[in-house]
Amino acid sequence: MSAALTPTHDDVLADWLNEEKTARAKFRPDHGVATMAEIAGLSGLEQMQAMLDGKLPPPPIAQTLDFTLLRVSKGEVIFQGTPKFRHYNPMGTVHGGWYATLLDSALGCAVHTTLEPGRGYTTLELKINLVRALNERVPVVRAIGRTRHVGRQMATAEADLVGHDGKLYAHASTTCLVFDPPKR
Repeated sequence: MSAALTPTHDDVLADWLNEEKTARAKFRPDHGVATMAEIAGLSGLEQMQAMLDGKLPPPPIAQTLDFTLLRVSKGEVIFQGTPKFRHYNPMGTVHGGWYATLLDSALGCAVHTTLEPGRGYTTLELKINLVRALNERVPVVRAIGRTRHVGRQMATAEADLVGHDGKLYAHASTTCLVFDPPKR
């Protein structure tokens, strides 16, 4: 591929920001948690797609920590986050908990997209490797989560946190318990 056809970091950033703007425009304005009636009969993938389509509310944590769901497919999700000063730790960089929340969301939601209607999951283990510091000079990052194994009772997934410049900022893995939620 010639250099003229290779996208620059600025081109990638513009594409990422435009994709986020388009996704957010479809979201419901109210953040919240879907009711059991709203998700009845929907698979995990259908629930995640309904959130993207504005039929279900985005969760409050996404608003609090400045990240958004961008894409879903069976076994894979992409979230985009904006590191901000309010996410800083005393060392002057983005707190590891911000990385953890964004990666945990990508990991768990990747598992969620594989579940049949009426099934649930919870995180049993979360492992994170922070490989590069984040600060406000990094305009956005993406958490790309993918399932590795989904069984009847257990699922595993992996995720990378990457910048528009192609740099890896962190990577993570999870083990989730898959179950039938108790009847209410």
